[in-house]
Amino acid sequence: MIDTRVKIAGVEFKNPVTTASGTFGSGREYGEFVDLNKLGAVTVKGVAAVPWLGNDTPRIAEVYGGMLNSVGLQNPGAEYFIREDIPFLRQYDTKIIVNVCGHSIDEYVNVVEMLRDADVDMLELNISCPNVKEGGMTFGTDCKMIEKVVGEVKKRAKQPLIVKMSPNVTDITETSKAAEAAGADALSMINTLTGMKIDIYRRKPVLANKIGGFSGPAVKPVAVRMVWQTFKAVKIPIIGMGGITTAEDAIEFIMAGATMTAVGTANFINPKTTEDVVSGIEKFMNENKIKSLDEIRGIID
Repeated sequence: MIDTRVKIAGVEFKNPVTTASGTFGSGREYGEFVDLNKLGAVTVKGVAAVPWLGNDTPRIAEVYGGMLNSVGLQNPGAEYFIREDIPFLRQYDTKIIVNVCGHSIDEYVNVVEMLRDADVDMLELNISCPNVKEGGMTFGTDCKMIEKVVGEVKKRAKQPLIVKMSPNVTDITETSKAAEAAGADALSMINTLTGMKIDIYRRKPVLANKIGGFSGPAVKPVAVRMVWQTFKAVKIPIIGMGGITTAEDAIEFIMAGATMTAVGTANFINPKTTEDVVSGIEKFMNENKIKSLDEIRGIID
């Protein structure tokens, strides 16, 4: 009998598969394609204190091995999320992780305080999105700023706090240790790499924002390496993500040290990817006589 359950900061998930923020909306968009009851959690798109319009279009571009996006965290705001999206998600037997975004520490704190009494299981602090011009990169790549924003948010957060880490740094272990020291209950990694695509005929960048977040299968080796390094450097759980399209991909992250995994860009290609990953992990465990994921987590020296 296999046991796919995992636990992060006292929250138990039925399996180690969630969605990557920004790729699954609030779950409503995928409800007719995916049985949300089968997922360990749904991690929703970034939620701000007030509605954000996002960046100018075009803001999506397909590239070799993945995609670029500069959506800019468009969202209808926390009040709408609490009123409309939480009741929808609570129809399903799955946990809710809310990605929290802001242009400043005050904005982050405002969202967290609005969510204090909301029926959600965990918060994911987005300090690493490369598309938010006012502070996004600074918060996610500077250890002192990470400690400051995580510390301030942690003081107000009622739910356990995950910090989403930027890969656009020299040493991922240093920024991860800064988040841990400031009170993070878990880390999620990696957010998108920074990329660019140029239309050589128009002689202009394809994206209106010029640069965007690069995600998809091509980033997976970078993400696995960063999870492996960070697992050895911190004591808090890691949610691994970046290019997962199959159960085998997710198992790589678990063997590198991840407690949980998240499917992102693949949702746009095959809406049922998350379900396929869940069933694939179960099949792998059965075929290899693995009773618990603890047996394979972090086994790579």
